[in-house]
Amino acid sequence: MRKAYAGTVTASKSRKAGSFIFLPALLSLWILFAATGCMKVGPNYVPPETKLPSQWPTVPDPAFAVEEEMIRTWWTVFEDPLLTRLVDEAAEGNLDLKTAVARVREARARLDFAAGGYFPGVDADGSVIRQRTSENVGLRAGETLTFYRAGVDAGWEIDLFGRISRSVEAAAADYEASEEDRGDVLVSLFGEIATNYLTVRTLQARLASTLGNIESQKEVLELTQSRFRYGLATGLDVAQAEDVLASSQAQVPPLRSELNQAMNNIALLVGKAPGSLREELMEKEDIPLPHTAVAVGLPADLLRQRPDVRRAERQLAAQTARIGVATADLYPAFSLLGTLGLESIDAGDFLTAGSRFYSLGPRLRWSIFDGGRIRSLIRVADAQTEQALHQYEQTILRAMSEVDNAMFAYVEEQKRLEALERSVEASRRTLSLAVELYREGLRDFQSVLDAQRSLFNQENQLAQSRGSVAINLVSLYRVLGGGWAPGEGREAGEHREQARGGE
Repeated sequence: MRKAYAGTVTASKSRKAGSFIFLPALLSLWILFAATGCMKVGPNYVPPETKLPSQWPTVPDPAFAVEEEMIRTWWTVFEDPLLTRLVDEAAEGNLDLKTAVARVREARARLDFAAGGYFPGVDADGSVIRQRTSENVGLRAGETLTFYRAGVDAGWEIDLFGRISRSVEAAAADYEASEEDRGDVLVSLFGEIATNYLTVRTLQARLASTLGNIESQKEVLELTQSRFRYGLATGLDVAQAEDVLASSQAQVPPLRSELNQAMNNIALLVGKAPGSLREELMEKEDIPLPHTAVAVGLPADLLRQRPDVRRAERQLAAQTARIGVATADLYPAFSLLGTLGLESIDAGDFLTAGSRFYSLGPRLRWSIFDGGRIRSLIRVADAQTEQALHQYEQTILRAMSEVDNAMFAYVEEQKRLEALERSVEASRRTLSLAVELYREGLRDFQSVLDAQRSLFNQENQLAQSRGSVAINLVSLYRVLGGGWAPGEGREAGEHREQARGGE
């Protein structure tokens, strides 16, 4: 069988020609590497400065202490072991949190994909093709040949104008933004756990207060019925006592329904089936309230702690880097291409020196005319960066407003709680005196009814206020970004340094 070497020469000539091919290729490679890193187009990101108003926050109160470390584990201020355990279980089993963690892994994979642009790509291919030539082509007319081919192709883009570096910068910022998303889910999750737990304790306190009032009202009804039998009271007194008792009993089912719903909410948040925590939560405990000053940190810490603010800043950084990615398309792209392999029509000669073929050299790609599309994309990136900046500023303003509102609500609810405690104490004395005077016939039954209604209402409001104080404190820690440590477990910083390697 005759031998053919597609696109090759003899081995001796191949080596001689190779020396002439590799010299300019290596020279081109050296020039490109010398130029790499000299230019990185597009704006370099500088975090925006944000100045807080001199009078913020508007509620300077001695109840607030500066202790940044406490914000990370704020639920411990309630000194409630069950609440602490539920927070730990939620951190392990909550499905929304697991979804956020998966999004972080996705962003990390995208970052790794972008960083792969720094390295050459190598592809291997091989083929065995049976081919018959036409009888009308002259040379080897009508022959049937088998072509054996195997080789590798390599391509390496030289990041001369920073397109790859800017892409890695954007991907690193996106990765960090996804970490802040995970932090935001943590903050919301722990806040929801504590809020629902405190709602359970508040409803239990309201239910206990209602049942206690029902027992008291039953005693008053028995007293009224006894006096009626002896002609010392009217049927109207009995009917009014029954009305008050029935009205109080009607409040029990809605409270139990709300209590069941709050318990199921907690089960959902920790990733468990409805009703799985009912037995534990039904063990009545008082509404937990902190015994020390509330640690909130300094106002400036808000901008460093809140994950939504940090996420908005990272999104701004990512969008700024994309301006550089778009701008790099205005400049030429340099690549180093190479192919090396073996090719033969005879399997026995496939591994011989004569079957070798190769090519190596630089490639230039430059868009000379595109109808203005590249510059349009740059303007798009500029406008999107401006939007990201405004969104960042809006996020900060919203955060300041939420913190100010939460501080104000917490302080004012404490004042309301103190007033209600005094009111309940007075209502209890009023009812006791009214019942005693009615028993002795010195007052009519209306005074007893008024005292009963007042006590029921005030005790219910007292339980609600105690719960509101605790829940408002949770809201305050939540808007402060409490419940996580910024930067924990993050690896994007090293990639940011890697992205700067071309500068």
